[in-house]
Amino acid sequence: MAQHKPIGHGDLTGRVGVEVIRARGVDVDLLIKKLIANAAAEFSSTYYYYTILRMHLAGHEDYKEICEDARLEDRAHWELIVPRIYELGGELPNDLPTFHNQAGCAPAKLPDPPTAVNILTLLLESERCAIRSWIEICDMTFGKDPRTYDMASRILNEEIEHEAWFIELLAKERDGKSIPSGHFRRGEPGEAPYSKNRQFYNP
Repeated sequence: MAQHKPIGHGDLTGRVGVEVIRARGVDVDLLIKKLIANAAAEFSSTYYYYTILRMHLAGHEDYKEICEDARLEDRAHWELIVPRIYELGGELPNDLPTFHNQAGCAPAKLPDPPTAVNILTLLLESERCAIRSWIEICDMTFGKDPRTYDMASRILNEEIEHEAWFIELLAKERDGKSIPSGHFRRGEPGEAPYSKNRQFYNP
């Protein structure tokens, strides 16, 4: 591992918040790359495309409501990730197509035909990709980078919930089975109790 000089008094060329996690074994450049990929996935692969998917869940208002929760919570995730990228010394690409193409998950484009089953399947697989991506960040930062680990674990908690929601809906819609998710509705759409540190809805 390359040795880095201590950051001197008034020095603006380095960040102590970066050096301390690098000293603890974090590959900061790789972490930034993965955070940008996850930010692109939360913003373009899910938030943007979930907007279109929700519009096409016509006649399924309950499905639309849950899709809306996931959509808005993915936007909250995007808002959490971006400051951390800059704190670490990274930055977002100054070109939207470039940013989109760096996404760590495939875009959740409207399936053909856009049936409820096909849309729910796509939503489910998108959440599964997000879980895999965020557990990787958790593994990279556990015990080394508390700031990023806390953020990643909060997001991961919600992605795991989203997966359970779509398993429940798809099981009922496609297979006529009941696979409860343990889901209670959010207090408001996109409440994001983990990533926004909001209280849980408790009827």
